[in-house]
Formats: sequence, structure tokens, C-alpha cells
Amino acid sequence: MQLFDVYPLNDIEITKASGSNVWDANGQQYLDLYGGHAVISIGHTNPHYVSRLTDQLSKVGFYSNSVKIPLQVQLAEKLGEVSGKKDFQLFLCNSGAEANENALKLASFYNGRKKVIAFTGAFHGRTSLAVAVTDNPKIVAPVNQTENVIFLPHNNEVALEETFKAQGNEICAVIIEGIQGVGGIKEASKNFLQKIRSLCDEYNAVYIADSVQCGYGRTGLFYSHDWAGVEADVYTMAKGMGNGFPVAGIAIAPKFKPWHGELGTTFGGNHLACAAALAVLEVMEKDNLIKNAEEVGNYLITELKKFEQVKEVRGRGLMIGIELPEELAHVKKELLFKHFIFTGEAKPNVIRLLPALNLTKAHADEFLGAFKKLVK
Repeated sequence: MQLFDVYPLNDIEITKASGSNVWDANGQQYLDLYGGHAVISIGHTNPHYVSRLTDQLSKVGFYSNSVKIPLQVQLAEKLGEVSGKKDFQLFLCNSGAEANENALKLASFYNGRKKVIAFTGAFHGRTSLAVAVTDNPKIVAPVNQTENVIFLPHNNEVALEETFKAQGNEICAVIIEGIQGVGGIKEASKNFLQKIRSLCDEYNAVYIADSVQCGYGRTGLFYSHDWAGVEADVYTMAKGMGNGFPVAGIAIAPKFKPWHGELGTTFGGNHLACAAALAVLEVMEKDNLIKNAEEVGNYLITELKKFEQVKEVRGRGLMIGIELPEELAHVKKELLFKHFIFTGEAKPNVIRLLPALNLTKAHADEFLGAFKKLVK
């Protein structure tokens, strides 16, 4: 059997990882400023994380949600403390797409409606409903297509108000990333998120804050949506939640009352997943990583804005987009193969930085030095 060839691959095999560095099979060291799509939140092979998982694996690796799993309760309590959403409820699942699927399903159960507002540039996942609210027709299969999704211009308050005025009693939910990731590190404005909140309140629609990539402390607050000073009804999370272990969840406002069988999962919230997620929160709290993300991120953004060759620098904290002109389209590739620095991208020419939240200023300077050489 062969692998289904859907991933364009760099000819690099990672055999070792520690902190913000990885090494390939030839012993070459790299600086990791992408963290495997914003997944590595507390650094590769963090000792506390490794210990937590190893200890748990020696006790119970898995049992289903048909029995009590105290680790789930501990995780919910710790997540409430660190995120500031103590009165919310937690449903655990396995991936960002699954989190968004469950959030949309929950919203539809709540108000009995079908229509969902999403925005240009959005990416919410590849499963059936998550991909339907993703603004990329190429990855939406015919079976995923639905007339229930309304795509509106990002950050356009007038279009949002007009749509609610015309169809407000049919709208189930509004789903939005606080900062678009795949869409090019484009932030939803404070006023726009506040407008979503007020219209959802007025029409009894559900405000879903997709925090899969932009959440979990990456921007200097736990959820990037928090910068707008309003609270969503449901927050979805995944990537940084398990530092590489597949774990995801949705934080659900108290107004939603659950019933048995409403949502479900086989692997979600298993013992190992909870151990991984608890380790992440414990390290984030102990090492003050949310503050570090803000400080080192602000430093990077400030320094990057000094480069005249850069068209625009966008983002918050350690979620940064560097938009380059066409003539500098080679920079990302050369960062990897000439300077051994992993970064991400968004089409056409945006470099995405999504490193671990404990990135040091020294690592930031290493990147800035290499970047300076390539954009001269």
C-alpha cells in the first residue's frame, strides 16, 4: 500500500526535537517558527509534558466516555481558570474541524435554525460542515455543498447588519476566527466582533469564536477574540491545546443546557489527551507563556515593520503574518533551505510565524538576522 499523495512534502525528515529547535536525519539543526501549524505551544518534548504523558500511559491510556474520567474534570477546571471562562462548560473532541462541527451542531440544536454566516478568507476545517463554512471552493466536495451558508465580506459591518435585517430570524450562528490563519493573518476588528455580539443577542443567533489557531494564549490573551472586550457563546480550540497530542474542545456558555446524547465522541477526552492538555496549561501558567507570547511577539512585529521591503506586517503576539512583494516570493523557501528556519505561508506571499509560546528573544533575533539577509 502507498500513502495517498495529498501533501506537498519538503525533503526533510525530523528525527529529534527540543524547545524551539528540531533536527533532521542528517543532524542539521533548525529553528522552528511554525510549530507544525501552530500546534507546538510549550516547546517540543517539554520535560513536564513528557513526564505527564509517560506517567499516565503507565496507568491508563484509554477508556471510553462511558465511565468517569476525573482528568476531564481537572482539565475543565484548569481551562476555566487559565482562560477566565470559569462558568463555561467543556466538551472534548479530537481536532479543530471536529470542534467546529460540534459548535455548529450545538448552535442549531439551541435555536432550531439552519443558516450560518461565515466570512471571506475563512478556514474552519475539512470535515463536512466545517469545510462548508470555509472559503475555499476547491476543497468543498459536492456532498459538502449547502445553501445554508452565507459568506460575507470580512470586517464589513454594513453587510453583516443588512444580512441580519433581511434573514435574522433564520440565522443559526456566526462563525469567525479572531485572526484568520490560512486566510493570511487577518484580524477581525474590535468593532466587527462587537457588532457580531450585539446582532447575535438581538436575533438569538450563536456567536462561535473559532480559536483553533488564534487561541490558547497565542496573541497575548487566552482567546484572540477577547481583545474585543466581548464574550462569545462558544469557543472552539485545538492546535496548541495538546502540544502535538490530538486533542480539541469547545467551551460552551452556561445558557446552553446539555442533554444525554446531544454530542458524542469515542476518543475525545481520553486519559492521554487530558494528561497532555493539563500539562500544556500547567506549563503555560507556571512559565507565564501568554505574557511571553505578547512580549516577544510585539518585539518581532516592531522589528519587522522596520523593513521597507515588507508590504505589511499583521497579527498579534506570536501569530504574525509578513506580506511580501512578488519579487521576494523566494524568501520562505530560502529561510528553510539556506538558513534552516521553519515558517509557514498563506497564499500568495505571506510568511506565517506561529512558534511555541516560550520563544525567546534570542530566537527572534536569529530569525530577524536571516530575514534581513534575504530581503536586501
